[in-house]
Parts: sequence; structure tokens; C-alpha cells
Amino acid sequence: MFEQFFSQDYMVAFLNSIIRMSTPLIFCAIGALIADHAGTMNMALEGIMLSASFAAVYFSALTSSMWGGIIGALFGGCIISSLLAYFHLFKKSDLIITGIALNTFASGGTSYLLFLTTGEKTTSRLLRSLQAPQVNIPYIQDIPILGEVLSGHNVLTYSSFICIIIVYVLIFKSRFGLRVRAVGHNPNAANSIGLNVRKIKFRALLISGAFASLGGAFMSMGYLSYFARDMIAGRGYIGLAAATLASGKPFGTLLAALGFGTANAFSITLATMNLNADLVAMLPYAATILGLVLISARKLAIEKGKTKLVNKIMEEKKL
Repeated sequence: MFEQFFSQDYMVAFLNSIIRMSTPLIFCAIGALIADHAGTMNMALEGIMLSASFAAVYFSALTSSMWGGIIGALFGGCIISSLLAYFHLFKKSDLIITGIALNTFASGGTSYLLFLTTGEKTTSRLLRSLQAPQVNIPYIQDIPILGEVLSGHNVLTYSSFICIIIVYVLIFKSRFGLRVRAVGHNPNAANSIGLNVRKIKFRALLISGAFASLGGAFMSMGYLSYFARDMIAGRGYIGLAAATLASGKPFGTLLAALGFGTANAFSITLATMNLNADLVAMLPYAATILGLVLISARKLAIEKGKTKLVNKIMEEKKL
């Protein structure tokens, strides 16, 4: 049964699928990364991506333009992100509860808007939306096997890898990034030197939502060519786990997102082999849980190491 998996055609399709499945996770994870550096957590990533997916299809059909869809996705996702920032930073609502509420709101809201605009309750196939174009990389596309894996992907897929570099520069090489990290590390100290902590966190959450929105746009303009009800299917939470696993490092976030993308691609590959459907569908979420367990174990080991070091110093002082 698994012999076909190791054939050249199957492996090329599998590697190609990893890149495609990782794209929305990369966008979402770097969005979570920015919020994390600001000392907060964007718990509304699921709702942001879902709202962006619907807005991308709607505005693309409305304007008959791919760019109209991308701008619409940014608009739709940033609405949810700004609501999270407003309620949490200005109204002092609980971050996790607010995030879950907005995710639920996005799920119901997009379904309702889908019915209003198309009369359908499940997909937007009646809307004539556009897809983001595929890009063939010169020279690389002519290389056997490698060209099939790396070339011919959606323009948003390549944009996700470029965004990793952009986020690295933004967080670690810019004045704004320095302020974000200062606020996230010690908000009281940042406030004492004149930084507007609430304003910086608000901007960080908006930027976080913008990157996650691109992941939502990919889902309905790249991964699929239409919007489907609840199509994000937990990717917002998986992206959040990927950013947490990377401990604030952009390139580590990329690797974590690729790891979860591999789990997604593997589950789809196994589904073609007539295995138990429920077991196969569970794999990406099982990988997420395993990742979170590894994070907890690592943090526990670090805390134990610190405790041992403190105890050793105290014993040496007694001697």
C-alpha cells in the first residue's frame, strides 16, 4: 500500500503539497509572532483568516480584480483584529474570551453574509471571483524534479516566504520593532520612557491581523477558488501553536509552520490510500498537540535548570 508513496511522482506531489498546505500557516504564524513580541496573543486569528477569506472572494467578484480581492481580505481581517485590540486594550476584556467570541462571530457572520450575497449556505461558487496567479520561476522550472516542487505555485505562496524576511527586518531591524519588543518585554519600563504602550500594542495587533488576512486570502484565492463555510478549519490555532513553538524567531516560525504543513499534507496523502478517514483527519491536530507538549516540556526543563542554579548558588553562599 505504501509502495506508491515512495515513487517519484508521488513524492513530487507530496513535497508540492507541503508547500501549498504550509502557506496559510506561515502567514498566520508570523501574524501570531508579531503579537507575541508585543506581549499579547492574537486569539482571533481563526476569525481573522475566515473573514479575510470571505472578503477576498466578495471584493474580487465585485471589482473583477485579484488586487481588489487582496485589499478586501486585508480590510475584512483587520476589522476583526481591530475589534480584538479595541475590546482588550481599551475595554480591558479578557483576551482569550474575546478572541474565542470573535472567532465564533466570524464563523456565523461569514455564513450569514454568504447567504445574503449568493443565496447559498455552504460555498460561494455563484460569485465570479478571481484566483491569484501561478508563478513559474525562470531556470528553476526547467530543473527536473526540483522545478516541479518549487515552481508553479501561487503568487501568495512565494509572498509568504518573502514575508518571513520582512517580519524579521520589521521586528529586529526597525525602530518600530524595537518599540514593540520593549513593550512586550517590560511594558512598565517602556511606559516610563514615554512610549504609548496601548498604541504600540494596537498597531502590532493590526499588523498581526494583516499578515493573517493574507493567509485567509490564499485559502479562497489560491488553495481553493471559492469561499466555503468554516474553511479555515483550525489553521488559525495551528499557526498560533507554530509561533509559540518557535519562541519568537521568524525563521524558526517558518520551520514550525512547514512542519505542521507537512502533517497536513501527509494526512491528505494517507486519505488517498483508503485508510480510516477519521484517523487521517486527526493527524494535523495531533501534531499541534504534540508541538504544544514539547513547548511545555522545554519550558519545564528551563525552569528546573534555573531552580537548580539558584539552589547551587545559595548552597555555595552558605559554605
